[in-house]
Amino acid sequence: MLDSTVRKIIDKPLDVFGRYLAKIGVKANYITMLGFVFGLIAILYISIGNLPYGLLFLCLNRLADGVDGAVARAVKLTNFGGFVDIVADFIIYAGVVFAFAIYNPDHALYAAFLIFSFVGPITSFLAYAIIAAKDDVNTSKNGQKSFYYLGGICEGTETAFILILMCLAPHLFVQICVIYGILCWVTTIGRVYAAWNDFGKI
Repeated sequence: MLDSTVRKIIDKPLDVFGRYLAKIGVKANYITMLGFVFGLIAILYISIGNLPYGLLFLCLNRLADGVDGAVARAVKLTNFGGFVDIVADFIIYAGVVFAFAIYNPDHALYAAFLIFSFVGPITSFLAYAIIAAKDDVNTSKNGQKSFYYLGGICEGTETAFILILMCLAPHLFVQICVIYGILCWVTTIGRVYAAWNDFGKI
């Protein structure tokens, strides 16, 4: 929901930085993998209850996720780059929630509900992108991407926000899981309707 708005604010400074990194030979995929390592470190710290360091490395992960795309746009978007970027993102999203379940087993049920709820937006997002590519449908609403980005209530910006909020306010973890989990299902229903409307009704 907020990705396109946030893109208008962050793309210009990120693109300047991305062009500089590309000029000195930094590869977008290297930044993606570095960001993935940052995310794994965040998961480790959160799982042992060190939330300040977990938050730090989570923010570094999200920063790298923005920078890798800027570097790719400065050179050339690649299919593998888009693939590894989205895989890394979804692993870290679920991994952070899983880490909170390890940190506080009493909240494991709610963590499981949120991870379960992530499946809907993730699969509907990727399935729509596959059909859009098959039908040669493109969009630049959320910036230049390797494949079609279908919007919804729960996008990358919102997910990053709730993961950061968990680190800042762990006492609200249950409420965050329930509310965001419900919003994930609303997003899924919206995307299913969009696919039904765009790709042909039964």
